[in-house]
Amino acid sequence: MAKYLLVSFKTCPWVQRAAIVLREKGVDFEFRHIDRDNRPDWFLAISPHKKVPVLSVDGKVSLFESNAIAEYLDETIAPRLHPEDPVQRAVNRAWTDFLPTFADMVTGQAYSEDEAEYKADIAKIPLAFEKLEGALKTQSAQGPFFNGTKYSLVDAAYAPFLQRYDFLDRIKPLGTIEKFPRVKAWAETLLKRPSTHSFPEAEFEGLYRLNVKLRKKYLSQFIADAAVAAE
Repeated sequence: MAKYLLVSFKTCPWVQRAAIVLREKGVDFEFRHIDRDNRPDWFLAISPHKKVPVLSVDGKVSLFESNAIAEYLDETIAPRLHPEDPVQRAVNRAWTDFLPTFADMVTGQAYSEDEAEYKADIAKIPLAFEKLEGALKTQSAQGPFFNGTKYSLVDAAYAPFLQRYDFLDRIKPLGTIEKFPRVKAWAETLLKRPSTHSFPEAEFEGLYRLNVKLRKKYLSQFIADAAVAAE
């Protein structure tokens, strides 16, 4: 069995995506966290874009970019998470291609500089959820996952960002997801799944809230200093 080292910042959603795939496949791996503000030389030497995730395989090959890592793991380790049908596989890949846009639309509010920018950013959230609501209506008639009863790479890809939306909605509640019942049910399913979590959920939410607080953006004012210190 190959030895896998997954390099991460603690709260990076793209690394979380790769970790979810590894856990879904029952693979033992080393999870090594580095400081985003002090990236070690050994990491810079194996990461062409100087970003996480990086997956080192047997200390010989270093793979980068979360989508490429997920596809590699799915091609080399059973069980296969991609659908066997080539049409469904293409549809799934198309929805994972939409992920960066979805992530920006749904969690961009965490980076809003002021109230005006925040209002513009949260206005994008219903548009993103509407697209996924339509996809889930087509794909997951039997639920609870994107493809129905079988977990897929699409589920692994979206879980970290649905989790972060949930965290953000508890900082300053919007209630937007409640208007999209399929997306809401999907998010709840994924957030209950053990593979989604690299840390105990309360601990991870505390880390995420601290990151949002320290950014000193618009949402930072809604996170109490005492609450952050306690976390």
